[in-house]
Amino acid sequence: MKGPVPSVNEQLEMVPGINEKKKLKQEIRKKKIANMIRNKYLYFMIIPGLLYFIIFKYIPMAGIIIAFQDYQPYLGIMESPWVGFKHFIRLFTEPTFFMLLKNTLILFALNIFVFFPIPIILALMLNEVRRKYFKGAIQTIIYIPHFMSWVIIVSISYVFLTIDGGVFNEIIAALGGEKIAFLTDPAWTRTLYILQVIWKEMGWSTIIYLAAITAVDLQLYEAAKMDGANRFRQIWHVTLPAIRPVIIILLILKVGDTLEIGFEHVYLLLNSLNREVAEIFDTYIYTAGLKNGQLSYSTAVGLFKGLVGLILVMLSNRIAKKFGEDGIY
Repeated sequence: MKGPVPSVNEQLEMVPGINEKKKLKQEIRKKKIANMIRNKYLYFMIIPGLLYFIIFKYIPMAGIIIAFQDYQPYLGIMESPWVGFKHFIRLFTEPTFFMLLKNTLILFALNIFVFFPIPIILALMLNEVRRKYFKGAIQTIIYIPHFMSWVIIVSISYVFLTIDGGVFNEIIAALGGEKIAFLTDPAWTRTLYILQVIWKEMGWSTIIYLAAITAVDLQLYEAAKMDGANRFRQIWHVTLPAIRPVIIILLILKVGDTLEIGFEHVYLLLNSLNREVAEIFDTYIYTAGLKNGQLSYSTAVGLFKGLVGLILVMLSNRIAKKFGEDGIY
């Protein structure tokens, strides 16, 4: 007469090696818990940043629901009428959508193809400087603009470029040329934008690449020297491949910011004459939501922008992994 059929767990217990695997998992779990208890003060330091993201990033996400409502502040979220995808349909059918998309993508392309390589090149150049004090002085000079607000950066540009007393225009006039409307001419707006981005952020962005370069094994350079490689060859065949994972990760994150060009900078550059080439989703959301009171519509625009960024991060991360890179997750 047969006995009762053992359960799945009992069958697993009977298989050789299962118990050892469970014990190993338990030991690893215990070690992780012990490590967290031992470094509890380090974990406590995470709490302020964690609270910041929970309070200011995740909790406000509940407000996304108004993108599908005709939100009225006096009615509140619970009482405002539902309209489904009405605001998204309006966004995609308005002529301004293609203008916003084109302007945003052009500024994004300038960030990727013009600005993104510059910190890498600058970090490689600084790494070749052997005089410590000279190198430190250069780093200090190029880091300073990062700590200035966009208001200051744009204001300095105004002082130099305005037609009425601008330094550059006064020099052009003194040389017999005609003054140029750098600040209002649409042909100069995008050039002015990317030059200001380079001026403000190129120094600060080199920090990550310089940190990655310092982690490169010096024996690789010695081996390259023995093979007859000059400094340029060492950079090309040793330094760049060593920091490639960092470059890929930062590029993926940059791609995720496709529609996140930056509100403050572009808003300060905007005026009635260059709006056709400089208006982007961020400034449009501000105008529609806060100035015109179209809260549901502006939320729908913001949600679309966020979803596009998320999809691009996931796609670029998958592409990076297919090419053998680590990616961001």
